[in-house]
Amino acid sequence: MSLMNKAELGSQIYTASHLTGRFELHSGIMSDEYFDKYQFESNPTLLKEVARQMAQLVPSDTDILAGLEMGGISLSTALSLETGLPQVQVRKEAKKYGTKKLAEGPDIAGKNLTIVEDIITTGKQIILSANDLRILGANVEYALGVLERNPKARENLQENKIKLITLFTAEELAK
Repeated sequence: MSLMNKAELGSQIYTASHLTGRFELHSGIMSDEYFDKYQFESNPTLLKEVARQMAQLVPSDTDILAGLEMGGISLSTALSLETGLPQVQVRKEAKKYGTKKLAEGPDIAGKNLTIVEDIITTGKQIILSANDLRILGANVEYALGVLERNPKARENLQENKIKLITLFTAEELAK
């Protein structure tokens, strides 16, 4: 596999995942376009290249990557393999059996976690998960994503003391 530059990767992600029609987003917002993230996350060539390029964006003080259920988990796994950083897989809510954990993997107390997510529209799930992880003793300052779908997400995250770093904005992909 030859390496892609950012523009080539963006074009391939857009081609693989951009749909038009009428869609209700997770946030409840209605949209005429949709990015089917699983189309690039399930493609090993694209996932590997996304991880390669996102690895350059991981904050240097990151101790552990925190992949959010569900799409962020495949990304954090690929990013963990690319960077050598450990990861935790973060559930939307702690499981009610077994270990009853919210974050599966190494102990996060006192560690600097960077949340990994695929597409960010409002940032709501990142905020909820960051708050849960902070309650468990983690330091959460950054969220790293593939696509910033709406600039409002960045504002929402900043209000919750989370800096958003993304590989692409929706405008960049549309080009």
